Amino acid sequence: MRRNKMRFTSALALGAVMALGAAACGSGDDSGGGDKLTIAYVGVQTGDNSPELGINISNGVKLAIDQYNATNPSKKVDFKIYDTKGDPAVAPGQVQKAIDDNVTAVVGPVFSGESKATVPSLEEAEIPNISPSATASALGKNNWKFWHRVISNDDAQGQVDGDFLTKTLAAKKIFVIDDNQEYSVGLADKVFATVSAAGVTPQRDKIDPKATDYSSTVNKVKSAKPDAIFFGGYYNGGDKLLKQLRDAGVTAKFLSDDGALDQKLVDGAGAKQAEGALLSCACQSINPSASNPAVAKFIADYKAKFSKEQGTYSAEGYDAATAFLNAFKAGKTSPKDVNDYLKTVNFQGVAKPIKFEANGEISVKTIYMFQVVNGKLKFLGDAATVKPE
Repeated sequence: MRRNKMRFTSALALGAVMALGAAACGSGDDSGGGDKLTIAYVGVQTGDNSPELGINISNGVKLAIDQYNATNPSKKVDFKIYDTKGDPAVAPGQVQKAIDDNVTAVVGPVFSGESKATVPSLEEAEIPNISPSATASALGKNNWKFWHRVISNDDAQGQVDGDFLTKTLAAKKIFVIDDNQEYSVGLADKVFATVSAAGVTPQRDKIDPKATDYSSTVNKVKSAKPDAIFFGGYYNGGDKLLKQLRDAGVTAKFLSDDGALDQKLVDGAGAKQAEGALLSCACQSINPSASNPAVAKFIADYKAKFSKEQGTYSAEGYDAATAFLNAFKAGKTSPKDVNDYLKTVNFQGVAKPIKFEANGEISVKTIYMFQVVNGKLKFLGDAATVKPE
């Protein structure tokens, strides 16, 4: 496939500038000759749609690139950020900017909705992209050639979450809620189907994450008297819902997903209201006792660089960038050559082993469980085997 047609017209406009001095664009070292190497982050950085998750990722990407550049490679790598605000309506414009900027590879898009809206453009432009966090199962069924992700999809997570509700928690009455976003609905649908197949007849409702009053949903949950609640969504929205449920006297076990796996869920809901909440994720990197020694180094390096603890998806961003950097180390510097190299990638990342299936899905499907204990997120382990505290 040819590059996006807009690249041709953009090249005419940019040609004179580039002729005067390519060094004016970005901060990379072009001493190696040829086009610059640029890894772009495409995803949320600001706005209402869980910006902290995006900042976790972009920090992980930056750390990997800075560490690579510190080794003084023959051609250093630029890093550019394209803020989508987590909005599928904003994302296409940001992706087009990345395409016009002739980036080599993309870490992102971050969320499922914006991935659905923008990956076709990256596909047409033949730019390899690795999402660290978009989990909608449908994304892996489009026969895309340049798309990858380093996290399990909603089918895997939803199955495990549903089994956890009915087997580990032994819940007989379950209430499923989502925040009506692409990622959230798909995951909630899979949980709903899984618990239904186990003989439970769940009830269902939706919330608006931008609303402030969830009394309608809270009243429905109170009336249903469930043993457990599953919330498909992000921490902004999930925090308010959890607080209002607990304040209304609902004591049912609360299980949510990786979109809500952030200390901001606890801070927003209140430590008392959030205590005992369970959260699943295909990520495990916030476990400082993980057997992979690179995890401890990553945690220390991240904190030293950004003066805060790494969080959900930080390691996935780091691993996605590392896959591209490994391609550069192997001398693969064109987008197509980088993409071909990804077919052969097989290394132990910080978050998990990184190896892609033919459709771009990550090979490792393990889902992990976390729990709020004494106001902090605690890693429990493999969701298939752990018991909550």
